[in-house]
This record gives sequence, structure tokens and C-alpha cells, in this order.
Amino acid sequence: MKKGICIGSLPGNSTEARFKLAKAAGFDGVEIGTLENEADRLQTKQLAAQHGIELFSVMNAKHWSHPLSDSDEAVRAASRAGMLDSMDTATAIGADTVLLVPAVVNEATPYELAYHRSRTEIGKLIPHATEKGLTIAIENVWNKFLLSPFEFATYIDAFESPAVTAYFDVGNIVLYGFPQHWIRSLGSRIAKVHVKGFEADKRRFTYLIEDCTIDWNAVMTALSDIGYDDYLTAELPVDKENPEGTVYQISEDMENIIAGTV
Repeated sequence: MKKGICIGSLPGNSTEARFKLAKAAGFDGVEIGTLENEADRLQTKQLAAQHGIELFSVMNAKHWSHPLSDSDEAVRAASRAGMLDSMDTATAIGADTVLLVPAVVNEATPYELAYHRSRTEIGKLIPHATEKGLTIAIENVWNKFLLSPFEFATYIDAFESPAVTAYFDVGNIVLYGFPQHWIRSLGSRIAKVHVKGFEADKRRFTYLIEDCTIDWNAVMTALSDIGYDDYLTAELPVDKENPEGTVYQISEDMENIIAGTV
């Protein structure tokens, strides 16, 4: 299993500085955000190669500001355009996955409409993903949507396309479920995994081990049971008190989680 980290979790005043730190701390790869022009994509790919970093995934940039579930067609069109930029970024840098928050349920967007609008819009993106050999990986987040593993699995299966998969976030589930249960329910649909800590009693996110109530050994057993052997990617805030030291600590914690010694 490979260790990844989100670029936003890395301190530094440049992309190169972040890649250099990630490599020094023992990470295999970095998940980046959408890059909107070919020059930036090429430069980012070159910097990653220079520092021995794999760019394996792209986090789409517009799914919160322009949800695919919005009632306004212009907003949904902008969201689709953002996903096309994300997929083109992934192709240019050699990544195989684009993370997508599929819908946002809110006062103006009821659940049923979020479900149907997002399915329609993702359906329009599948041909581009298929052509590029990419997976659109749907992430479970606090968006009041896909609130059970069975519904998550059904949502993905309804596309009847290998281009739509799950990006499972371990920490995001703890408020209303057990991540090891979700992992087994989703099974081979999981393309990538995010890790962050969560303290259930206080309902707050944490770093990976300290104050965290996640049963990491159970999580790793579940991932092993479904045959998952891809990236575990840390999605955590930069520690303002000890920015670089905390990156090294995250890497060490992930080593212990993967080894089952937590």
C-alpha cells in the first residue's frame, strides 16, 4: 500500500518545496488540485518526477462552489467544465483518478433532486473519463448525501460504468457510521482512500492517532479483506505550530496504521 498526502496538507511557499518535503518525509505520492493550463500541468509533472513523487489523483476544484446538483443549468455547466479541467489535469500529469463531490443537499436542493441532477450530470462526464482512462471517484463528505453504504454502492452501480468509483474518506464516516463496515459494503468500488482522524465524543477532526477514536486496525483489516492495495492519502491541515515536523509525524503514523501496530 502506498502513502499519499494532499498538496494542501504540505507547508511550503512553492509546489517544488511541497514535493521535496513530501519525499523527504517518506510519501510516495501527492494528490493535487486542478490546474487550468498546460504549462502549469507540465511544470508540475516535471517537478514531481524530479523529486520522485507520483501524482496519482486530482481533487476537483468546483464541486462546492458550483455543485452538479444546483437548480441553475449555468452552475451545473460550470461544474462540468471544472471536472473536464480536472480530468485534463489528471491526463497531463499521469494521474488515474479525479475526486468528485457529486452533490450538495441544502435548503434549496432537496435530496431527490440532488440525486437525479447529479446522476444526469455525471453521466455526461463518463465518455470523457472513459476516453482518457480515468475514474471519477465519488467522495463521501458532509454534504447530507449518500448517507449509507448501501445507497453509496447503489448510486455508483447505477452508472453501469467502470469510470465511476468511490473515493472513500475514513474520517468523514465516523460521525454516523463505522468506516470498516462501509469499506466492506463498498468493496471493489473503492478506487482511493483518504485518511484523517476523528474524535467521536467531541465530534471533531483530529490528526491520525492522538485523540482519534477510529479503530485503525479494523480499518486496515477491512481494506485487506476487499483486496485494496492502492493509496492511503492523508488529508489534514497544516500545523501552524510545527508545520514540517507534523508532516513527518503524519508519515510515521501512517506507517504504523499500515503495519497494524496502532
